[in-house]
Amino acid sequence: MRIEFGQYRIRDWMDEDADSLVRYANNFKIARWLRDRFPYPYALLDAETFLAAVAALSPQTTFAIATDDEAIGGIGLEFGADIHRFTAELGYWLGEPFWGRGIMTEAVRRLTAWAFDNLEVHRIYATAFAGNQASVRVLEKAGFQREGRLRASVFKDGRILDQFLYAQIRTGEAPHG
Repeated sequence: MRIEFGQYRIRDWMDEDADSLVRYANNFKIARWLRDRFPYPYALLDAETFLAAVAALSPQTTFAIATDDEAIGGIGLEFGADIHRFTAELGYWLGEPFWGRGIMTEAVRRLTAWAFDNLEVHRIYATAFAGNQASVRVLEKAGFQREGRLRASVFKDGRILDQFLYAQIRTGEAPHG
């Protein structure tokens, strides 16, 4: 998959992305807002393990955000199961040197549109930890609607935190099955 926007693109991860993945992912300012499965510190072995796991996914739903030269972040969808099979959770991160440029907002817009057009998904949702105003702005600018506040819903860095729940619903006919 490849989605171009300006000088950036959403594309499949490649083994060659390991070094840039470590360069940008090894940052506490990023890891503090992500799930604990996103390690910090982020080492080459973490990158290699991640890239091998992503290569095994079918269908491919985890992608790099990249320039012509390197991967600078990640974005992806994780599908639910059973009664949640037409629902996917959106996750994303971006290397700190690229913050504040609208890259992530556009990546979220583009990936969401691609998913609704190409995957059997009816609802895409994302959560942002209370205090992560940058992520809240990304979701709101990308057209996601706030559905609520999940009080005391996560434990991160020794603290219980609230999360904000955002979602976007596919317009048109619902999937069958």
